[in-house]
Amino acid sequence: MSELNPAQLEAVVHESGPLLVFAGAGSGKTRTITFRIANLLANHRVPPYRILAVTFTNKAAGEMRARLEQLAGAEVTRDLWIGTFHSVCARLLRRYGEQVGLGRDFVIYDDADQKAVITRIVRELGLDEEQFAPKLLAGAISREKREGRPPGHRAAHELGASVREIYARYEKALISSNAVDFDDLIGHMTNIAESETPAGQELRGRFSHVLVDEFQDTNLIQYRLVRSLSALTRNLCVVGDDDQAIYRWRGADVRLIRSFEQDFPDAYVVKLEQNYRSTSNIVAAALGVIEGAAERVDKKLWTEAAPGEPVRVRLLSDEREEAAFVARTVHNELARGVRADEMAIFYRVHAQSRALEEALRSANLPYQVIGGMKFFERAEVKNLVAYLRLIMNPRSDADLMRVINVPARGLGDKSVEKLLSLAAENTTSAYDALDAAIASDEVPTAAKRKLKGFKDLIESLRVLAKTLSPSELAQRVLDETGYRKLLTEADDAENDARLGNLEELVGSISEYEEEIEDSGDTPTLSGYLERITLVAAVDTIENAPKVSLMTVHTAKGLEYRTVFLTGMEEEVFPYRGVSGTEREELDEERRLAYVAITRARERLYISHVSSRTLFGTTRWPEASRFLRDLPEAVVQREGAVRRAGSSWGGGYQGNARSSFRPSTQQSRPQARALEPGTRVVERDYDSGSDGEGRSVHPGDVVRHKKFGRGVVERVEIGAAPIIVAHFGEHGVKSIRADFLELD
Repeated sequence: MSELNPAQLEAVVHESGPLLVFAGAGSGKTRTITFRIANLLANHRVPPYRILAVTFTNKAAGEMRARLEQLAGAEVTRDLWIGTFHSVCARLLRRYGEQVGLGRDFVIYDDADQKAVITRIVRELGLDEEQFAPKLLAGAISREKREGRPPGHRAAHELGASVREIYARYEKALISSNAVDFDDLIGHMTNIAESETPAGQELRGRFSHVLVDEFQDTNLIQYRLVRSLSALTRNLCVVGDDDQAIYRWRGADVRLIRSFEQDFPDAYVVKLEQNYRSTSNIVAAALGVIEGAAERVDKKLWTEAAPGEPVRVRLLSDEREEAAFVARTVHNELARGVRADEMAIFYRVHAQSRALEEALRSANLPYQVIGGMKFFERAEVKNLVAYLRLIMNPRSDADLMRVINVPARGLGDKSVEKLLSLAAENTTSAYDALDAAIASDEVPTAAKRKLKGFKDLIESLRVLAKTLSPSELAQRVLDETGYRKLLTEADDAENDARLGNLEELVGSISEYEEEIEDSGDTPTLSGYLERITLVAAVDTIENAPKVSLMTVHTAKGLEYRTVFLTGMEEEVFPYRGVSGTEREELDEERRLAYVAITRARERLYISHVSSRTLFGTTRWPEASRFLRDLPEAVVQREGAVRRAGSSWGGGYQGNARSSFRPSTQQSRPQARALEPGTRVVERDYDSGSDGEGRSVHPGDVVRHKKFGRGVVERVEIGAAPIIVAHFGEHGVKSIRADFLELD
């Protein structure tokens, strides 16, 4: 353990009792966790199956397991419980699910499945789908589950009678379908672990050590789970950083890490503050931003690394010029030896990626978008997955409804509605109601024949599933259902692409089988379906020479040699609707900026624009308030805005590029001191231009033919820049720069 620093070693050798580790960005927390587990195995002889380590992404869990295999060997680590909250709970629920009415072959519904079930319930109740939007209802139900509140909870009255009824019916629909949603995986296991049943007592005695990575991202139900699982030994180790808590919008509660010592007064606390990832300039920039938070646990990130290059903050005219700048700089980085997969471009919202993608394509630069349209969300992929899930679990109504007419079988809506009605009357699944529908006088003869054909098809595939491997079964589904034939005969580019995606899915199943067989286990259909349902955006990153584009939320846990942080403007980052009065929301945006900055190892480029069109609306935003917090000693501010046909633009005075033409105004020094965040304007000339630029600053005096002399308050940059100035008795006026003269 000689490679550990004193603080890391302190966390590793702590033997028993609650342990709280505050781990700053790049401070080696994964190393600390893995060494702690290795120490428990080697020096304290803790059996591997008695250790549980949970984190938030499959990627992080995989890295943790790989490092432990190097430290302790694959034979020892094979029995460790390492995984995400959802994957660990899914594994446990296969063993204990009968406690909550689930069979071992339950399926996991994703967001689309969840909304499909809710939509059907809303229609059954005759409610307005605009007023009771399934997406909003799904969010409300998820919030209740994250707080551990079932439909009958005393606080459920806040939902309203109709929503409570929808929630109750939704829960019944899941149980009757032998299905769970993502929240149920954790909620069901928490309820079992907290119960006084034999299963609950067994669970609480199962693990002697529980370790939680990224603890700042936990919600209440997750915290209750790990607290229950460690209740007997109290050996609960939580590792996290409240400065990197960025998932409040999905239920994470940063107060849990801040109040851990209240729940465990005897907790041993260690702070990992030395950064091993980034240059000292990048660390200083990150610290400057995060120290502005209204509330945070006191800690000081530091590094022994060299200063490196300054953080480059670039102002550009609009999103197209910003994208061109990014593409040009990516090209330069490639020329200096940085691989494409060592670079990433971050943005606050997905909509910002369009201009960036266009610029990268135009420059013929390789890239991949992370977290956009996911492979497993494509319609044809979901169709094949639904067939496989229905074969495994015929009670899944969401899957049956998805494929009962795929490929088209000529079943009308009325026949399908009658099937669902019979299922509701008999309190069975839709699949179990097929026989009743086939025997019903209310179903047309032609429809009966088609329903029988569908049931015979599924039954025959269920028989094949007993002898075929998952990949072989997927191939047979494509053939037996006629899906492959349909796409092949269509013979157009769109359907060729769909068929290619289905073949890619079969290839994915084959890769899963090889991986599981190599580990000595037997691949199963349920195992594969569970894996793809719980996949996260970062798990889809290709190991290929491509620049990665992603939101800052997706970037959590990653690092790159070169990072581009785009769109650093008010109403974009911090995001619109966040104001100084909403302290916690603004603090979370600040933490998000901190996370973005600390992803960079060697070079960080930050860009903002004077005009941005987003969501169909053009705005002229101010620079992000977070840019004011960057220490001037580590930042190089540069850039000015080119304005065709105008001598006015937007840019920085001060430490701008030396190639910029200085202002020719009489006595104003080029490097005059400015208040942080002050907006100024300056013309940027093309290389070789001999024109002279003009600049205007807040506080300057301008003259207008009608209003006389005025004092500049601010500049609004656009196609025709606007000067906002106070003209004495005429008050404040917004006037095009073309109609003003500097006095």
